[in-house]
Amino acid sequence: MPRFTVHIRDEWVAVPCRDPSSTIQWLGNEALKRYVKNKPDNGGITAVKDIRFVARRCQGSGLLDADDTIEDVLEDNDFVELAIEGDTMSPDFIPCQPGVSHLTAAYREPADYLYLDGNSLTSTDLVNLGRGFHKIKLTPEAETKVVQSRELLDTIVKENKVVYGITTGFGKFARTVIPVSKLKELQENLVRSHSAGVGNPLSPERTRMLLALRINVLAKGHSGISLETLHAMIQAFNASCLSFVPEKGTVGASGDLAPLSHLALGLMGEGKMWSPKSGWADAKYVLEAHGLKPILLRPKEGLALINGTQMITSLGAEAVERAEAIARQADIIAALTLEVLKGTTKAFDSDIHSLRPHPGQIEVALRFRSLLDSDHHPSQIAESHRFCDRVQDAYTMRCCPQVHGVSNDTIKFVKNIINTEINSATDNPMVFAERGETISGGNFHGEYPAKALDFLAIGVHELASISERRIERLCNPSLSELPAFLVNEGGLNSGFMIAHCTAAALVSENKVLCHPSSVDSLSTSAATEDHVSMGGWAARKALRVVEHVEQVLAIELLAACQGIEFLRPLRTTTPLEKVYDLVRSVVKPWIKDRFMSPDIEAVHRLLLDQKVWNVAKPYIDKYQTEYIPESRPISPTAFSLEPPASPRKRVRHE
Repeated sequence: MPRFTVHIRDEWVAVPCRDPSSTIQWLGNEALKRYVKNKPDNGGITAVKDIRFVARRCQGSGLLDADDTIEDVLEDNDFVELAIEGDTMSPDFIPCQPGVSHLTAAYREPADYLYLDGNSLTSTDLVNLGRGFHKIKLTPEAETKVVQSRELLDTIVKENKVVYGITTGFGKFARTVIPVSKLKELQENLVRSHSAGVGNPLSPERTRMLLALRINVLAKGHSGISLETLHAMIQAFNASCLSFVPEKGTVGASGDLAPLSHLALGLMGEGKMWSPKSGWADAKYVLEAHGLKPILLRPKEGLALINGTQMITSLGAEAVERAEAIARQADIIAALTLEVLKGTTKAFDSDIHSLRPHPGQIEVALRFRSLLDSDHHPSQIAESHRFCDRVQDAYTMRCCPQVHGVSNDTIKFVKNIINTEINSATDNPMVFAERGETISGGNFHGEYPAKALDFLAIGVHELASISERRIERLCNPSLSELPAFLVNEGGLNSGFMIAHCTAAALVSENKVLCHPSSVDSLSTSAATEDHVSMGGWAARKALRVVEHVEQVLAIELLAACQGIEFLRPLRTTTPLEKVYDLVRSVVKPWIKDRFMSPDIEAVHRLLLDQKVWNVAKPYIDKYQTEYIPESRPISPTAFSLEPPASPRKRVRHE
């Protein structure tokens, strides 16, 4: 028999439906009858038949017509919000707004599995798990380690040994021994009391990442979790039953206690949960709708679920993956700007960069050559100013390998730390089944990812800082030889005037966000936890910095493509023409003023999806893998005692 869960004010009521051809009006009336029945004062409702209401499907917040039949608009186990006329929206109802999550009602569980063993997960894997590309399973080796670890804990409990977090209180109460009869209550109390976060919930994608990462850490077999509890967590992940996890409340030592407690609370059937099927609802109803049961905590399991750096690390994984994606696309955008501003490629000569052989600098210079080499990809724009009297370009163009390069090297450094943290056991105490003992340590301290993510914010911000200066050069006619603000009939039209202001505002905001959070520490837990990492804020602000960088570079890409319009019919190099065509597939040229925000968002989406990189990558790869002589055109920026053998290039034999 179909059953529906209906939210009325502060209550969820289950309504069985014998006849699916009944109407939404019938469903609402039946839900109201059950609501009134459970209230001593009838909920202030005198006659159900006189109540007028609006029904809305929880997932997507779509309105339901009262005359529609249930079988036409709802699926079995759907969740419905009933808003009584005159009421405000219930404060317990947390709608999943359009655009917040890609895990919508159309989401289908993937067929592919990613096997977790606690040792081989990468930041790329974790982001893909968050996006719903895979379900997860444990490897047999991981299951064996988990079982062995749990057996040791069961022995400790059976022998009444005093061990921190297993048979004692926590933090300041570490010396308080707990009777065996209350060990289950101890773990439940721990999760409930530590669920003290505030702020907006993490998006479903980020909560999936958080849950997947916690499962991966537990799979290492040093936490003492039972295999049954771990399997229950995996089942919840595979069904995308995701707890309400507020984004604020962690100081990053002892781990991310508040957010991980909220994650565990939902798995216990308490608090709120989200799934593609239900939207936000009470956790017990969401689990039940998916055929799952709340987890029952055994000794030490509450501590095993909440003690670790997974909030910092999962958000950090997304930040570093997005930073890596925007950094390589920044090179493409800057190369296009250089073409529009009629810059020279001489500054990217490999001999210059071999004298200062930082890996990132060499890599960026090579990308610029692969995109701008006028022998390999002839550029009519480059040829049009080959013999101009300009001696050298501004730093924002000439120094891209040096500035973009250190951003690339920073990202690689941070990614290495994040990937190490992803596969690290970070709770306390650690369980060593092979040694037959538990050891208290400090792996939960978030200083490593906190420091790394502060560094990431500083490193990746510079991509926006230098990009904003290039936007200024594009918009300023005294620097670009283009119409002011890249638009005809200036004065009547303002063009890119305020788009540049937006870029400047984002760069300025980033300057504040780049102040390291990990230089701060506040003593907590009655001075037991007297030094903390503040890594949660480091991760959240790193993500904000990366997003601002993406948006600034989206504005530069728009401006550079608009600049191309004023250089037509001249064409740039083949890969950069492909980038131009990609942008024009979503944003038309700027003929006169129009609503600009959608254009910026459209190009931002291209960058998020890495489409700019995917268009240019084949040309970059071909240039780098084939033996193509480096082009060294004659230019006033170079001086040679002897003229080269060719007026266009000389071939360097190495």
